[in-house]
Amino acid sequence: QAQIVQSGGGLVQPGESLSVSCTVSGMRISSWSLDWYRQTPGMQREWVAGIPILGQTTYAESLKGRATITVDYTKDTAILEMNSLKPEDTATYYCKSGNGVWGQGTQVTVSS
Repeated sequence: QAQIVQSGGGLVQPGESLSVSCTVSGMRISSWSLDWYRQTPGMQREWVAGIPILGQTTYAESLKGRATITVDYTKDTAILEMNSLKPEDTATYYCKSGNGVWGQGTQVTVSS
């Protein structure tokens, strides 16, 4: 059964960096696109970054210039690294593969 397990996240101060990892099992990360979303209470889940099977990574305007996606194909793991974090980046971050599998969510809190 395909699944995505997320790790990382946590509490950081404004301006610091943090990453969210997504490790897939039951499928190969190279076989599907992968997207990150984030959600705050009472708000809709919003797309923030993605990596297609082929092609360039893309980022929402809210993270553009402050985020980088890297993929370790040997570990079937993708990492969204975010820097210069702002309080408004506080949210639960989710991974979703192109075949519709969601990770469990990871909390990112940016606060002084």
